[in-house]
Amino acid sequence: MARFQCRHCGTPSALSEPIGREATCDGCGRDLRACVQCRHYDLAYNNACRETMADPVVDKDRRNFCEYFSFNQEPFASPAAKDRSAAARARLEQMFGGQSAAPDRATDARAKLDALFKKPAPED
Repeated sequence: MARFQCRHCGTPSALSEPIGREATCDGCGRDLRACVQCRHYDLAYNNACRETMADPVVDKDRRNFCEYFSFNQEPFASPAAKDRSAAARARLEQMFGGQSAAPDRATDARAKLDALFKKPAPED
């Protein structure tokens, strides 16, 4: 029974640890001994790796010589569920208050400016 699944396509792998550097996925042909396939891979951490002693790796999708590689055994989640651009946009909107917040602030600022320099109404 396969316990490893490719992080790109979800194809089960019959390989066991240690995964060889030349191993590729039978489904999509991508490298299996790559950072994105490792259990330490986490974009929230420095160098996208939870292992603090690992050397930095530039291309996380390609095979490398990391001594701390251990295949990720979590169930496969489709790449459509992990759309990086949508996630980044959502974080930016959350950080800056979304697109609707900018016009409201501008309108509010204009109203305050007009109130500050408003001429008094003439008295009859």
